Amino acid sequence: MKKLLLLLFTATFLWSCGGTKVVRQSKKTIKGEWVLSSVDYSKSGTYNVTLLGDTSKECFEQSTWQFIPNNNTGIYSITNGSCATGDRNFIFTIQETDETTGLYHFLLKPTDAKGKSETNQGFRMKLSQLSDIIMQWQQTVSVDGEPFTINMNFSKI
Repeated sequence: MKKLLLLLFTATFLWSCGGTKVVRQSKKTIKGEWVLSSVDYSKSGTYNVTLLGDTSKECFEQSTWQFIPNNNTGIYSITNGSCATGDRNFIFTIQETDETTGLYHFLLKPTDAKGKSETNQGFRMKLSQLSDIIMQWQQTVSVDGEPFTINMNFSKI
């Protein structure tokens, strides 16, 4: 009887650590290859924005992204010839923020090829839209004391 109780307790504990159904489904949906088709802002104007501590909006547009959810890693490739091209590694996490609305956050931390981060700095974005063919991240920052939202729009390859 004690072994059965211990087994049930262990199974329940492991199941509870596995993430919610929404997060598990999101990881299945995000798996694979994506292209960052466009970056736009909540306010019109010309802005000098460095995305993910890396490079400009113009360099990020048309970059390709690969997500490997079983180990929460990925690679994005900057291909714009007028930018510093190449592969960048990252780790990511999807965190549900409200089970009733299905809202969740996407956390991305740039790393080296071995998964180590030099600065341990990450970026939190709202995963505002996710389907089998499109995904949108929103990052809200402050510009002149006002909220300013950066939208990163992806399409599945």
